[in-house]
Amino acid sequence: MTFDPPALSLSELRALQLERLKDSIARAYAGNAAYRAKWDAAGVSPADLASLADLAKFPFTTKADLRAAYPFGFFAVPQDRIVRIHASSGTTGKPTVVGYTQNDIDTWAGLIARSIRAAGGRPGMKVHVAYGYGLFTGGLGAHYGAERLGCAVIPVSGGQTERQVQLITDFAPEIIMVTPSYMLAILDEFRRQGIDPRASSLKIGIFGAEPWGEGMRREIEDAFGIKAVDIYGLSEVMGPGVAQEFADTQDGPTIWEDHFYPEIIDPVTGAVLPDGEEGELVFTSLTKEAMPVIRYRTRDLTRLFAGHGRTMRRMNRIHARTDDMLIVRGVNLFPSQIEEQILKCPELAPHYVVEVTRPHRTDEVTVLVERRTGADDAACAAAVAGVVARVKDIIGISIAVDLKPPGSLDRSQGKAKRVIDRRPQT
Repeated sequence: MTFDPPALSLSELRALQLERLKDSIARAYAGNAAYRAKWDAAGVSPADLASLADLAKFPFTTKADLRAAYPFGFFAVPQDRIVRIHASSGTTGKPTVVGYTQNDIDTWAGLIARSIRAAGGRPGMKVHVAYGYGLFTGGLGAHYGAERLGCAVIPVSGGQTERQVQLITDFAPEIIMVTPSYMLAILDEFRRQGIDPRASSLKIGIFGAEPWGEGMRREIEDAFGIKAVDIYGLSEVMGPGVAQEFADTQDGPTIWEDHFYPEIIDPVTGAVLPDGEEGELVFTSLTKEAMPVIRYRTRDLTRLFAGHGRTMRRMNRIHARTDDMLIVRGVNLFPSQIEEQILKCPELAPHYVVEVTRPHRTDEVTVLVERRTGADDAACAAAVAGVVARVKDIIGISIAVDLKPPGSLDRSQGKAKRVIDRRPQT
């Protein structure tokens, strides 16, 4: 069995996409009352899809649509065909619920196996899975995919960081799958225990579930001596394994376009943008049975590019989300922009929180960031001044930086919470 992506010419890929898109649109219309009502109101039906470009005629699907159908109103197959149910955390409202048929589970496992292979994984390797298990798709998605590839899975889940280090040391996995922010917490624990992280067995880190930049990649790779690659996905579309960065290029995740059709849109107007322009990523599933998603707005900001020697397109690694964006004194601010400046300073640790307040009439931004253990006071002060100056020059806002002792900020055991907005809600 091979887990490499199919060797298709561009014309063959587009023909396959159109064939599968027609099936997906028809399946959604026939089995999902919410889609049927929305499309009828917009005056479109499956008969209107004659080309890939015709997809733009169909309305977008949003997280609000899924929540309005809570819990099972977005399923397109009878309940007796559902073999797995996952859900988002629901921290900002009702969770979004996702269902899978057995074919969906098999497809998902195969795509994550494909992703792990693209990252450099091979049968016989051991995979330490530190994504959370349960309703979150990360842990079980990674688990089934690694087993499908022929790897031995160490199903640790998140948390118990001291134990994570013990198991990495004792079980000697070659691969770790985890959020990048929690990998930094694991790194801190290696150092706290006096263990050289570069002496571990780890060779490959497959990181996802949150935006992360080149600075964090360098931090992790340099500390562990591993290859760090990005896996992309989201529960509503499938889970992890929608796209994967290849280890040999590390030039952004390749979208598995035989199963998911991507678009980039202007997040304000909804207009479809050409490849190369930045906008919001929209996905349409091509093979999902239980819950096809049509033009799902991910809120992730990125660009699409041609693949390097590959037919399937790749995208920039996600650096920001439209729902992570803060508007501070009329300026759009993303946490990743501040992270980029922090990671340029060897005196500062990659652990930070952006606090936004409005004590009087004006927004104020304070960045809480840890100093590294052993860093010189004068060097830390210079680093802080540099961050403040660069944020002002590049982003256009003034910030304060509150330098904290090493280990004083909360560590994420999953997705990092980078922003605390304390402004009055109006």
